[in-house]
Amino acid sequence: MGKYEEAEDMNRGALETRGAILGKGHPFTLTSVSNLAGVLRYQGKYEEAEEMNRRTLEGYEKALGQKHPHTLTSVNNLAEVLRDQGKYEEAEEMNRRALEGKEEALGKQHPDTLTSVNNLAAVLRSQGKYEQAEEMNRRALEAREKALRKEHPDMLMSVNSLARVLRDQGKYEEAEEMSRRALEGRDNALGKDHFHTLTSVDSPAAVLRPQGKYEQAEEINRQALEGSEKALGKDHPHTLTSVNNLALLLRDQGKYEQAEEMNRRALEAREKALRKEHPDMLMSVYCLAYLQHQRELYKDALSLYQRACAGYQKTLGLNHPTTKACSDHYTSLQQLLRS
Repeated sequence: MGKYEEAEDMNRGALETRGAILGKGHPFTLTSVSNLAGVLRYQGKYEEAEEMNRRTLEGYEKALGQKHPHTLTSVNNLAEVLRDQGKYEEAEEMNRRALEGKEEALGKQHPDTLTSVNNLAAVLRSQGKYEQAEEMNRRALEAREKALRKEHPDMLMSVNSLARVLRDQGKYEEAEEMSRRALEGRDNALGKDHFHTLTSVDSPAAVLRPQGKYEQAEEINRQALEGSEKALGKDHPHTLTSVNNLALLLRDQGKYEQAEEMNRRALEAREKALRKEHPDMLMSVYCLAYLQHQRELYKDALSLYQRACAGYQKTLGLNHPTTKACSDHYTSLQQLLRS
């Protein structure tokens, strides 16, 4: 049994005991519900984690009130698992509620407030609102640099988040610097197999790839994938992100057969675990569509583009950068086939 499965069993036991002795609505019982939700989220069991987070929030609202710090933390936790599932509008609403409440109750510089700033930045980035996300990320990082040591986990979270949104905007030099800083810090502070370290390993590769530094990027991608498979399992959502990232890099190098193998591995696993319009699912479909387009397998590419574009339009909206890019490729292929 892995450490996350063991933690899940322990948390379920604690919840059962506290519920029986104290009652379902007691704050201590709700703490156990929240702890279980966190372990479920780390394992990628998002639907049950969402259910537990909603139960926690409802319980704290009744027992402690809407503005109690425990309630606001529950709002934040629910926002996170909603973002994991691509439910961005509700996630942003929850993040803004948590941030507003924490600023009022704790002040703008309190560590819990800065966590909400960082989380709001993440959901803004997911929606393609890159400038707003960068502003939030820099706010959190600047405040944490004044208050925390350089390898504090919260500090490194801000560094990693800023690296990602800088990369999305093509600011590669600063993005690379930040991504390497985050990875080195987490490696030293948390160890190579920690979940947050594993989520950082891919970041430098994602910056190197658009700069054409393929050999370095591939080495890092394979390291990330190997670490995730070992620590999290082959079908964990983060492992599948590493599979997808490796597929993109192989495609860019013209290694089309290997790229297709990786793409299909990610897609097949995601089809079993996620709803059809989850952003991670759509990314696998879109990446496979673009690969088949490049290989001149146009019929397959056309069908995949259609599926990806329809999903993106519904989930992300017409104006999201990814929706626009997918639509442009789909239109380009349609025009090619008409000519």
